[in-house]
Amino acid sequence: MTERTDPLWMSGNEAIALAAYEAGVKVASGYPGTPSTEILENLSRYEGVYTEWAPNEKVGLEVAIGASFAGVRALATMKHVGLNVAADPLFTASYTGVRGGLVVIVADDPEMHSSQNEQDSRNYAFAAKLPMLEPSDPAEAKELLKLAFAISEEYDTPVLFRITTRIAHVKGVITKGEMLSSSVTPGIEKMPAKFVMLPGNARARRVVVEERMRLLREMAENAPYNVVEMGDSRRGFITSSVSYLYVKAAFPEAKVLKLGMCWPLPEQMIRDFANSVDQLYVVEELDPFLELHIKAMGIACHGKDLIPNQGELNTAIVRKSIDPTSVAELFAPVALPMRPPNMCAGCPHRGIFYNLSRMKVFVSGDIGCYTLGFLPPLSAMDSCVCMGASVGIAHGMAKALGDDAKGKIVSVIGDSTFIHTGLSGLINTVYNGSSSLLIILDNRITAMTGQQNNPASGYSIKGEAANAIDLEALCRAVGVKHVDVVNPHDINACRKVLDKALECDEVSVVIARAPCVLIPEMKKAANIPYRTQVASCTGCMACVRLGCPAISWNPVSPEKAKSLGYKEKQKGFALINEVQCNGCGQCRALCKFDAIVRQEA
Repeated sequence: MTERTDPLWMSGNEAIALAAYEAGVKVASGYPGTPSTEILENLSRYEGVYTEWAPNEKVGLEVAIGASFAGVRALATMKHVGLNVAADPLFTASYTGVRGGLVVIVADDPEMHSSQNEQDSRNYAFAAKLPMLEPSDPAEAKELLKLAFAISEEYDTPVLFRITTRIAHVKGVITKGEMLSSSVTPGIEKMPAKFVMLPGNARARRVVVEERMRLLREMAENAPYNVVEMGDSRRGFITSSVSYLYVKAAFPEAKVLKLGMCWPLPEQMIRDFANSVDQLYVVEELDPFLELHIKAMGIACHGKDLIPNQGELNTAIVRKSIDPTSVAELFAPVALPMRPPNMCAGCPHRGIFYNLSRMKVFVSGDIGCYTLGFLPPLSAMDSCVCMGASVGIAHGMAKALGDDAKGKIVSVIGDSTFIHTGLSGLINTVYNGSSSLLIILDNRITAMTGQQNNPASGYSIKGEAANAIDLEALCRAVGVKHVDVVNPHDINACRKVLDKALECDEVSVVIARAPCVLIPEMKKAANIPYRTQVASCTGCMACVRLGCPAISWNPVSPEKAKSLGYKEKQKGFALINEVQCNGCGQCRALCKFDAIVRQEA
């Protein structure tokens, strides 16, 4: 990238990528997941850093651990639910320790802007016995990440680095810093007592972990990122992460203990601070993590008895929770119109869900753009739990219901999610024998997080050519005998294949293959839009029920309908916005009155 010395305007994710580069990271791996995705995307633009999209977060962390064992600084990135997937290697890496510095970035999503649950990843630091740092803004994120690598190598530990949606996406002023490097010499160094975690070795390493945590607690007492900010001692606040900014805005005069390291805690520092204020408040998003540990120290404080434990906080919430009489001084929130999410115009997933909505089946769904198939007017998804769960849930239902399940259960999963954790579910379904139908929505990309490549797309994180998994051959290799490929835009032909697949007495797979309309080459393609011949429209609303944002319903009064020559009971007509239309043809396939034609016709 071009060298610059002037201040930079960067998001938290961009600042973290720059920090990783300046910290001397050589290997970075992860799986895209909002709000963490842009970290690896930006890091991939720096020279001298190997970056990759892994099939899932567990693999990504294992790659980073391997790089650390080889003596280089390594980074793994993921969102909070991805840390669940990576938990197995994470807990054992706490025992093995590191050679080169190893940092695991986890991005939590309070308010569930793009997630199926709220989860406080600080609990992983406590459970896995690992240090965790928490920045409060992009500039601090940049500095703390570089420090995290130093801590990792000095204390022989992976370091958890927690951000939230606000820190990931907010912009701030960043200054470029000096390039750092590890003091570890890269290379193969055999250390089986440290790296082979069979019980005998693990018991010895367990002792090392406890000693390490003792040393980290001592370090936390004098760490420069755990800071007391002097102020009015009638109210004292202990806080961290973005909650610190809310506290400073809501109570600028108050005394504050800001924790840049949320685990382990500087216990003596906290005791001293508590003794210096009349009333102690702990302000944190989601779980009462700090509060519980502070109360366990025997320190009285207010926390979740006042502050909500759900969703994001903001300045108004913090102020109102602690001092409700002064909340009128703050600006009232502005009411905004609802903007329900929707699949894009021309999305290939829409054709599949249109068919499923008209079939008497239970649809076990998964995580991706296609989760929007749950919403009206399609309303064609009946469950969605986590990445890859659709296949196992369908199999479990089939086993529970026996013959009554035949032809009634369908699982739906995207290509990237299938590779992430869906394949093992399919192997189980084939091995243990059930007759459910799996639909793989292959849109050639990881679309929901912003069109990232994956092992089925044929390109790497840098856009370079890579091996592309043959999904049909893969399904057959694990024992699926009935595999069909359909074009989901051809709604009528697709329905026939789905009906046939549901008649099978064993597991069947239908691969619905059509590229995401937002893939750059698709956006450049000359897809001729459709338009409505209003005179031919009968108002049947078949096309409207697709839920395509390019199609709108235009009601008319009975008098207006009569003057236009419409049928007596016609209440309006459908109109296609030719600017939004991507020319997929799904609406044309449903129109029986030739009211939808190509624009040039």
